Amino acid sequence: MASELERKKSTREIIRLIAGWLFLGLGVFLLVAFVSYLFNWTVDQSLLSGDHLFIPEDSAANSGGFAGNRWADLFVGQLFGLSAFIIPFFCIAVSVFLLKIRSVRIIPLFFTTAFLCILLSIALGYIFSFTNLRYVFGAGIGGTYGYRVNEWLIGILGTVGTGVVLFFVLTAFPLPFVYRWIRRRKEKRQTAALSEPAPTEPAVVSEARGPAKKEVPVTPVAPVPPPPVFEVEKTEEASTSGTMLFYDPKQDLSHYKKPPLDLLEDYRNRITEVPQEELERNNQKIVECLRTFDIQIEKIVATPGPTVTLYKIVLSPGIRISHFTRLEDDIMLSLAARGMRVIAPIPGTNMVGIEVANDKPSLVPMKSVLDSTKFKESKDDLPIVLGKSISNEIVMLDLARLPHLLVAGATGQGKSVALNAILTSLLYKMHPAYLKLVLVDPKRVELNLYSKLENHFLARLPDADSSIIIDTKKVVYTLNSLCIEMDNRLELYNMAGVRNIKEYNKKFQERVLNPLKGHRFMPFIVLIIDEFADLIMTAGRDVEGPLTRLAQMGRATGIHLVIATQRPTTNIITGTIKANFPARMAFRVASKIDSRVIIDVSEASQLVGRGDMLISAGTDLQRVQCAFIDTREVERMVDFIGDQPGYSGPFELPEYSETDRQDMLNPSSGQRDELFEEAARLLIQNGEGSTSLLQRRFHLGYNRAGRIMDQLEEAGIVGPPRGSNPRELLISSQEMLDDFLKK
Repeated sequence: MASELERKKSTREIIRLIAGWLFLGLGVFLLVAFVSYLFNWTVDQSLLSGDHLFIPEDSAANSGGFAGNRWADLFVGQLFGLSAFIIPFFCIAVSVFLLKIRSVRIIPLFFTTAFLCILLSIALGYIFSFTNLRYVFGAGIGGTYGYRVNEWLIGILGTVGTGVVLFFVLTAFPLPFVYRWIRRRKEKRQTAALSEPAPTEPAVVSEARGPAKKEVPVTPVAPVPPPPVFEVEKTEEASTSGTMLFYDPKQDLSHYKKPPLDLLEDYRNRITEVPQEELERNNQKIVECLRTFDIQIEKIVATPGPTVTLYKIVLSPGIRISHFTRLEDDIMLSLAARGMRVIAPIPGTNMVGIEVANDKPSLVPMKSVLDSTKFKESKDDLPIVLGKSISNEIVMLDLARLPHLLVAGATGQGKSVALNAILTSLLYKMHPAYLKLVLVDPKRVELNLYSKLENHFLARLPDADSSIIIDTKKVVYTLNSLCIEMDNRLELYNMAGVRNIKEYNKKFQERVLNPLKGHRFMPFIVLIIDEFADLIMTAGRDVEGPLTRLAQMGRATGIHLVIATQRPTTNIITGTIKANFPARMAFRVASKIDSRVIIDVSEASQLVGRGDMLISAGTDLQRVQCAFIDTREVERMVDFIGDQPGYSGPFELPEYSETDRQDMLNPSSGQRDELFEEAARLLIQNGEGSTSLLQRRFHLGYNRAGRIMDQLEEAGIVGPPRGSNPRELLISSQEMLDDFLKK
C-alpha cells in the first residue's frame, strides 16, 4: 500500500514537472514569436492564406517559424493587438506555480490577464484610431477585436463618451493593486525597523537564569551604530511601545489555505435512522425482562444514537440500584443483545440506563462533524473532533487541556481511523505556523500517507531521511530530542518570566522578547505513535524513560502525546505511563482484563466494534461512535495541503546523538565533549559564560550544556558558578584562547 501511494505521488510530481516546463517553453516561444511579428508581419502575410498550411518553418521570416507566425497573427493581429504580450507572461507565471518556484494564485491571475487583454485592446484601438497607425497589423495597434468593440462603443456613446469611459476604467483598474503594494511595502519597512537592534538600551542587572528584569521604556535617541555589548546583556524583554507592529507567525505562509470540506465524502447512503418498530420491540423486551426479575419500572425512554440506543429507565420506589446492577449478565442473556452496557445511575439523573446495539449501525462521516458549528466556532488550542455520542451530539476535546491521549483496542476495531480523525481535525483547524507533528509509525503503512506534509506540518531530526519515523533507534533519538526541545523551552520560559506556551507566544508576538537573545515563536508539537507495543518490546526503557518525561512536563511547553496500541496489557501500558495519560480512548478489546488496563472497568470488552468506543477524559465514561474517514479522503486532504508552497524544509528538532546518550549513561566520563572548543569560542565571542547560551546556540539539552561548562571550568577558561549571574571569563580574547588550546 505504501509503495503504491509513493508511486502515485511520484507520478503526479513528474506530470506537474513536465507541465511546468511545457508552459515555460510555450511562454518563451510566444514571446519570441510576438516580438518577431512586430517587424515581419507584412513579410509573412502571404503565408497565412489557405494554400500555405504546410509551409516549412524556414519559409517564414518570423523567428518562431511558420507556427510562431500563425499564433502571433491570431493573438496580435486578429484579437488583442499589443495587449496580447500579456499572454506569454501568464504562461510563464503558470510554469512558476507548477515548478513550485513561488506561490501564484492561478485562477485570479487568469481572470486578471483576460480582463487586461480585453481592456488594453479596446483602449489601444481607441487611442490609435486617430493616428496613421490605424491599419498596423491589419486592424490597428489594438487588433481586430479592439477595433470592432470601439466601433460599437462609439456608435452608442460617441467618441467623447467612449474616451471618458475608457479613461475612468483604466484609472480605476490598477488602484487596488497599487494600494496593496504600498501597504505591503509599509509593513516590510516597519518589520525591518523593528527587527533591528535598538540604538540604546537602559542599564539592567545581568542574569543568566531566573525571570528577566523588565526594562523601563525610554525615549529613543538619534540612531547610532549598536554597541558591541548588545549581545552581552542578559535582559530577555525588549522595550515596547504602543505603535509596535504585532508579529504574525503566519506571514511566512500568508497564502496558505486550509483544506475545504468538499474533499471529504458525505456517505449519505450509509446514514440510517433507528426504525420505530425496533425501539418499541426493545422497549417491550426490557420491560418483560425486568419484570421477570421482579424489577418494576415507572417509565422507559429511548434515545437512539448512531450505533447504540440508550434506554433510560425510572425504577419504581423501593427498587435498589445494587439489585439492578447485579442482574446485568442475566439481563444481557435475556435480551440476547450485543454491545449491551448497564449504566446505574445515569450521571445527573434519577434514572438507570441500558445501552443496546442497533440492528443496523449508522456511519458518522468525518465531514458532518467538521461541518458542525461546535467545531467551526471552537476556540480551543488543539481541537480534536472524535465523533457523535449516543444522543447524536458532537464529541470534541481539546488536546492542549487533556494533555495527552492513550488509544487502545484490538486489531480492526477503529484505532487507525481514530488517529486519522485526530490528525484531520488538527489539519482542518490549524495553520502550519502553529502546529508541528512528529509521526511514529513502526508498522510503516498507516501514517505514511502524511509524508507529503513535510514542508508544512511535520517535524524531524536534522539528519533524518524521512519525516515519518519507522526505525526504533530513530524513535529513541526523536523522543530524547523532544526532551531537549522541552528543556530549551523551559529555559526560555524562565528567562521570559512566563509559565506556559500561550503566555510566552503572546509576549513574543507583542515583541516584548528579543529574537537576538534566542527567543522564537513556539508552535505546538503533537507526537503520535501508532503502535506503542512494538516500541516497548524492541526498545523497552529507552522509550519509556523520555516518554514519561514528556508526559510529565510537556504540557506547559506545548508538547502533547497521542499513543495507540493494540495490546493493552500491563507490560505495555505500565503504571507510570497510565498515570501520565489521564485521557483514554478504548475500542473493543478481547478480554475484561485488557479493558481494565485501559479504562479501569471491564466495559470495553462489550463494545460493538467498528468505531464504537468509550472515552475517559477525567469525567464519567462516554460512549462515542468514532467519525469515519477513508484513505482516499486522507489522500485528497494531504494532496491539497502538500501542493501548496510550504516552508523550505520540515521543522527541525534539536540534534541528539550518541554523545548525548553517553553523557546520560556515564556522566563521570573524563573525555572532553566534541563541542568543547566551539563552546569556548562562542562564550569568548559573546563575552559571557552562560549555560543557556550553549543550549540555544547548539540546541543542546541542559545536562550536556552543563557538562561542557564544567569542562570549561576545569580547563580554566571560565570561573566557578556565581548564582544567577554568568560565569566569569578567565580568557578574554580569541588569541589567548588559541594559545591556550595549542598548549
